[in-house]
Amino acid sequence: MEIFRLDGQAAFVTGAGSGIGQRIAIGLAEAGADVACFDLPGSATIDHTVNAIEKLGRKVIALAGSVTQADDLARSIREAEKAVGPLSIAINAAGIANAAPAEDMPLEQWQRMLDINLTGIFLSCQAEARVMLPRGRGAIVNIASMSGSIVNRGIQQIHYNTSKAGVVHLTKSLAMEWVDRGIRVNAISPGYTSTPMNLRAEVAEQVKRFEAETPMGRMATVDEMVGPAVFLASRASSFVTGVDLLVDGGFECW
Repeated sequence: MEIFRLDGQAAFVTGAGSGIGQRIAIGLAEAGADVACFDLPGSATIDHTVNAIEKLGRKVIALAGSVTQADDLARSIREAEKAVGPLSIAINAAGIANAAPAEDMPLEQWQRMLDINLTGIFLSCQAEARVMLPRGRGAIVNIASMSGSIVNRGIQQIHYNTSKAGVVHLTKSLAMEWVDRGIRVNAISPGYTSTPMNLRAEVAEQVKRFEAETPMGRMATVDEMVGPAVFLASRASSFVTGVDLLVDGGFECW
C-alpha cells in the first residue's frame, strides 16, 4: 500500500550500527527512504548497515558521534542533509543497558544511563526538530521500552527503567509541543527482543524466563520492529502522535 511507502524521504537514525536501530535503518530503506546512519565513532558494524542499504539502491551515509553531544548531532544532521536530502524522518534508537542493585549503584552509573538513554533522546529530537520545524513536516520515532511502563522481574535496572519511562513522557510532551507545527512524535516500546543488549551476560540465564513470561512464548526478533517503525514514519500514521506503541508480544497484558 502506497501510504506505507517512504520513497523520496530522507531519514536520520541514531544507534544505526547494531540491534534495533540497525534493522530499522535498513527497513526504512526497504520502504524507499534514503538513510543517514549515526553511531559512535569506531562502530564496527555500521558498515553492515551501510552495505545493506546500498544494495537496496538507496542513498546512505555513515556518521560518527555521540547522542550526548549536541554539537555532534548538529554537525551530523548538516552532513546528512547534504548526502541524503532534507530530513523528514528520524528514528532515535541509541541506548545502553546494564544492571546493578539500587543500593550499590554508583552515581556515575546512574548518570551515564540517563545521559545516553534520556538526555541523548532529547538532544536528538531537538537537533532533528530544528531542521524539520521550519519546513512544517516531520516524523520522529523514539525507541523506548516496555521497561518504561513495567518493572522487569529479576533484573536490577532502576536506572534503565527510569530512563525509558522518561523517554515515553518526553515523547508525549514533544508531540504536544509540536502538534500544530507539522511534526509528529511517537515512541515504540519493545518487549524482550533478541539483540546484543538483551543477550548480555547478566541476563543470559533469564532468557528462558523472559520467553515464558511473554504470552507469545518467545522474544521478538529485530525484524519485528521494522513494521511499527515504518508505520509511525509513514503517511499510514498521519493522525497518530504522542503514542507509545507497545511491541511486546502481549507482555503487559499479564
